[in-house]
Amino acid sequence: MLATIAAILFGLALLLELLGENIQNLITTRTLTLAGLLFLALHVAGYGSRGRR
Repeated sequence: MLATIAAILFGLALLLELLGENIQNLITTRTLTLAGLLFLALHVAGYGSRGRR
């Protein structure tokens, strides 16, 4: 689940970078990339998994 969110954020960051756009100067491609890395790190750490091991 968290990896899916990270992939969506990376895709949105790429799209904004290609279009050269920002959203209200608050959400930039750097912000989306860092948020994607956070979700990816949480996924790798094991958070958000469906079952317990």
